[in-house]
Amino acid sequence: MLRPGPDLGALATAYPLRHYLLTWAYPDFGLPLAAAVLALLLVLAYVLRTGRLARALGQRAGRLAWKLPLRLLAGALLLAAWLGPARGLSPQPVRTAGKDLWLVVDVSRSMDAPDVAPTRLLRAQAELQTLVERFPADRLGLVVFSGEAVVQCPLTYDQEAVQTFLNTLSTRLLPPGPTALRAPLELVLARLGPAAGGPGSAGRATAVLVVSDGEDFGENLEPILRALARSGARVFAVGVGTAAGAQLPLPGGRLVRDAAGRPVLSRLREAPLLQLAAQTGGQYVALNDRQNGFPALLADVRAMQGTTEQVRTVAVADNRYRLPLALALVLLALDVALTVVVIRP
Repeated sequence: MLRPGPDLGALATAYPLRHYLLTWAYPDFGLPLAAAVLALLLVLAYVLRTGRLARALGQRAGRLAWKLPLRLLAGALLLAAWLGPARGLSPQPVRTAGKDLWLVVDVSRSMDAPDVAPTRLLRAQAELQTLVERFPADRLGLVVFSGEAVVQCPLTYDQEAVQTFLNTLSTRLLPPGPTALRAPLELVLARLGPAAGGPGSAGRATAVLVVSDGEDFGENLEPILRALARSGARVFAVGVGTAAGAQLPLPGGRLVRDAAGRPVLSRLREAPLLQLAAQTGGQYVALNDRQNGFPALLADVRAMQGTTEQVRTVAVADNRYRLPLALALVLLALDVALTVVVIRP
């Protein structure tokens, strides 16, 4: 699949100074500075050696000293080439076999339970923000669900956009209602299209990461799971919570109560999450104060390989190191060529 790269003309218009001024491909000058100090010490040793050599050959030191600025200039040019002077932008193709990763997050009221500190949702939010940073070359999308499901962020390469939407996660995003796992899965399946083909077909690898406490009051999941399995998408499930559960707090220190006036106790229900993973070739992990299955899950998702090689065109700074390098080599060759003539008796 070919995606158009950035408009270089638009980049030049938006950033005229950056486009025309000299920049550096390797702006960390710590190591070059150390090399320059070492070079100055070598120059001092060179000056002393030149004087001794001139006296040994019966020459005036001035006849050899003219080579000092020549070598200093050659050294400065080599240092400049090392730092990578860059000017302007040039298009470069980048080939990747990327993945599509849908983050499906439960934002029902039960995700406010504090059996996972500080709450189920806040802990999951922190882990998802770390996850996004691990997939810089892949497309990510975000779906939130409770009684209904909404695409919060469509598939994008923009990590900052995904992070922004993750920061807004709250149990107040959607109207309260009975949680249904089927709704967000249908929403994702409708957006897979031809990109996630079945086994043996060409397509991008697609992973669906469901983060929930497993409470499901919706319909039978079997039909949607069979459809996801046929599409080639793999569902990874993260169960957030504990078997012991916790009561659900409300503002003002109150608790959520049932129709009989008793406090509602929300517990992790692993059965539907295990079903999601088992029927699509995915993986189930737990997330609580004692277990964090995210590292193992990330390794499994990263191992997925897409069969479609994607070509993207990106604008990169045009490295101009060749010119200072060529001039330095010419000066060094001139130094070698003239040395015999200069020291000849």
